[in-house]
Amino acid sequence: MVVATGFFDGVHLGHRHVIKHLVDAAAVRGVESTVLTFWPHPRNVLQKEARDLRLLTTLQHKKELLMSLGVNHVEVIPFTKDFSTMTVEEYLRDIVIGKYGGTALLLGYDNKLGCDAKDADHVARIAESLGLEVIRTDAVSLDPGTAVSSTKIRNRLLDGDVSGAAEMLGYDYSLYGVVVAGNRLGRTIGFPTANMQLYEPLKMVPANGVYFVRVQTIDRSLYGMCNIGCRPTVSEGNARTIETNIFGFDEDIYGLDMTISFVEKIRDEIRFDSLDELREQLGKDRDTCLTLLEMSSRV
Repeated sequence: MVVATGFFDGVHLGHRHVIKHLVDAAAVRGVESTVLTFWPHPRNVLQKEARDLRLLTTLQHKKELLMSLGVNHVEVIPFTKDFSTMTVEEYLRDIVIGKYGGTALLLGYDNKLGCDAKDADHVARIAESLGLEVIRTDAVSLDPGTAVSSTKIRNRLLDGDVSGAAEMLGYDYSLYGVVVAGNRLGRTIGFPTANMQLYEPLKMVPANGVYFVRVQTIDRSLYGMCNIGCRPTVSEGNARTIETNIFGFDEDIYGLDMTISFVEKIRDEIRFDSLDELREQLGKDRDTCLTLLEMSSRV
């Protein structure tokens, strides 16, 4: 059994590089591949200031992405304060070897396992002393000297740079939830919206603004524009909403699942002096999105 271990939030290009090596190494050795991952995120457990940390993938989505890359098994280890006290040697001996039967360990360039791990070289030395074969991988960079990381992707999303996040992820960032009732104001100005409530409250939501998105609901693939924010033109509150106007679609989907995938940010969220001004701008936003759609269809 060849084992890789880590949180793998987002299953981004760097992670995919590791997973390809994992799957290939297992195939060459005629054994199966296993990813050991954790839930919740270690920072949520160990750092009080990190309780607001938001994640790129839900646990289920992460498992699906890993399995789609050819991994034979994905095992989820509950991350607790007691678990966090395991040393490198204890983790490798009791978990990787003892519980899951690992014979080889695949290490990413910055892989640290155990509370006393200094760096990946330290982990490799202990693994080899326990009889594990160690397989090393390098970092993946989009630009020289800039390794792809989950933190960098989160920062891009916080800036509203969804296309930049997609470059590092290898796919468009998405949100998944259920359509809930809103105040139906959009319908009165010609732009009905589907309001989304996320299934996973820890899922990261991009910066406030208007986005060109792909929409999947009731087994249909559609396009639309999504507003994330506090709706300053019509609301005085600070509660964030996720509202999507789906192009050419006017069916009742309340209570149904919906996925929105972010293609491009169109503009920041701004306050208008009247609903007429808002309506006019929404028309311009729709035209911008349709132009982007037409351009993408030519590629």
